[in-house]
Amino acid sequence: MAFQQLDPTIPVHVVDKGAGFAFAVIDYGQEHTLIWVTAIDETGEIWCVPNPQVRLQGNWTMGRARPSPPK
Repeated sequence: MAFQQLDPTIPVHVVDKGAGFAFAVIDYGQEHTLIWVTAIDETGEIWCVPNPQVRLQGNWTMGRARPSPPK
């Protein structure tokens, strides 16, 4: 298991939770997805979110559109 603090934090969108900042990543190894430790802007909640539920926030300068809602 590896725990990596992110510095700087990464602005992300968590499916069904909203926008926030990832401030750490947990890697339990090759049989597991990454877990993003994320603070949600609107509620102040901290969630450990599996990788498939995390999207980068849009960034106009970098040419990255806002994340599409999941299907």
